[in-house]
Amino acid sequence: MKLKSGTACLVLALGLGTALADDAPREFYGTEVPFASNAIYFVLTDRFVNGDPSNDQRDQGGAHRTFDIPVPGAPKGESANIGYLGGDFKGVLENAAYIRGMGFGAVWITPIVDNPDEAFTGGDPVRWGSKFTDRGKTGFHGYWGVNFYKVDEHLPSKDLDYAQFTAGMHAAGLKVVQDIVLNHGSPAFSMPVRQPQFGQIFDGAGKLVADEQNLPPWRLDPRHNPLHRFYHAYEDLAQLSNNDEFNPAVLDYFTGAYLQWIGQGADAFRIDTINHMSTRFWRQFSARIRAKHPGFFMYGEAFDYSPDDIGQYTWKKNGGISLLDFPQQQAIKVVFEHPGSDYGQLLSKLYLTNGPYANPYELVTFYDNHDMARMDASDAGFIDADNWLFTARGIPAIYYGSETGFERGRAEHEGNRNYYGQARIEAAGKSPIYRQLKRIAILRERTPALQRGLMLVEHMAGDQAAFYRVYQKDGMHQIALVLLNKGGQPARFRVANYLQPGHWQAALGGKAIDVADGGTLDASVAPHDVAVYLLDAPATRADLVAELTRLMRDKSHPDD
Repeated sequence: MKLKSGTACLVLALGLGTALADDAPREFYGTEVPFASNAIYFVLTDRFVNGDPSNDQRDQGGAHRTFDIPVPGAPKGESANIGYLGGDFKGVLENAAYIRGMGFGAVWITPIVDNPDEAFTGGDPVRWGSKFTDRGKTGFHGYWGVNFYKVDEHLPSKDLDYAQFTAGMHAAGLKVVQDIVLNHGSPAFSMPVRQPQFGQIFDGAGKLVADEQNLPPWRLDPRHNPLHRFYHAYEDLAQLSNNDEFNPAVLDYFTGAYLQWIGQGADAFRIDTINHMSTRFWRQFSARIRAKHPGFFMYGEAFDYSPDDIGQYTWKKNGGISLLDFPQQQAIKVVFEHPGSDYGQLLSKLYLTNGPYANPYELVTFYDNHDMARMDASDAGFIDADNWLFTARGIPAIYYGSETGFERGRAEHEGNRNYYGQARIEAAGKSPIYRQLKRIAILRERTPALQRGLMLVEHMAGDQAAFYRVYQKDGMHQIALVLLNKGGQPARFRVANYLQPGHWQAALGGKAIDVADGGTLDASVAPHDVAVYLLDAPATRADLVAELTRLMRDKSHPDD
């Protein structure tokens, strides 16, 4: 595909809304952030592939073993696990070509920092289908950090430390998104007998800097006990320690730790539980990170479906950190889990103008992850959802296994985080979900308008959606027209609104369509399919330019 600049000509077409703007071309784009070009594949590292059994630590934990702990109460033929299962850096790196070949440009891995060496004995016991229960669970997921300067021993291999892992991923054409935690450490209280590491934090030299001492938060004494000063004296999530973001030592500790991991090759951060710490803290953290690494991309998890609550974290004055798009995720599941649903339910979650975010095009879009039930859709539902994610605004992220419908509908203690394994990777090509995901992801990778272009909706209703994506900047220009059909029958599209005359190429196969001035683009889209038409020309049609100008002007929050 060739992108080039062009010279606008002036055509008079009274009453048709097709006159060409006399001052085009202008700049139109959703975002300038380079990272937005990459779709993200999210792996829970321990549950992806065991590339090196020698680092499994199968005898770790003694009476509170850490390897392979089935969740009790599983129905016959089903399973879940709360112990380590062996996934590691090597398992991810050895499958980099598989991930890259699907059209992904980045891999988001779970936290790499050192976690406790025993299973937790406090809290409520884990049972099949339980929520917010941790008794018997290990830190296999990585979110129970005790030393944020040290790699957990389950992940590296003899000749593959973190820096070598990131270098290998880069050589394979993949960026590394490092999941980071600042809000909390490990479970810190309610143990019948105090366990080593739980509720403790160590520095890079291995010195103890914080210790909850198995005390409930309301019994901490941060005014007088130096080891309590890292923590708030009130509880937050389950029995996890609750780091005090107003203590300058907390900011210093985590800034130092995460600058270290950037120095070893991390390309971006996903920030856990961002809305459990103040915007003041994130402004300071962001400033320190970007002082060393200008433009470093970060997106946070604010598990909240209210855009009024979460949008503030994206604003420049609060650190300019993007977000996982939870409000849209909620609508995505409603639309694609239920045949016959209305595409229009997604329209109100786009927030393309005057919305709550600093820039909606930089949000990371998704339909499920490790903290919620996986999407419970048919193969066709997954295909439709992927067609949407990879053509609509935002940066798409796919949870490992979703390319084959793995454990669909399952929550955390029902199989959501089960081991995927090499055999499933080798068999992925048999899945229709995988084949269509690869098709649409590779198209996005090759199409700047789908990565970073403005989104202009032509119509969204019933089983059909039609919208433009327009990228026009620095001498490059591309207009994409996306047609989505999530119905079970072929759909006929007749697009006239904002349609610029020209030679529209069919990006996914089929014949090009020549559109005359004032004409329409007529196309048929197969059931559960997508068509994308590309016009290699600057936007010049007057009403199109006017709408793009409005979208460009008003895409951020009015107060940002």
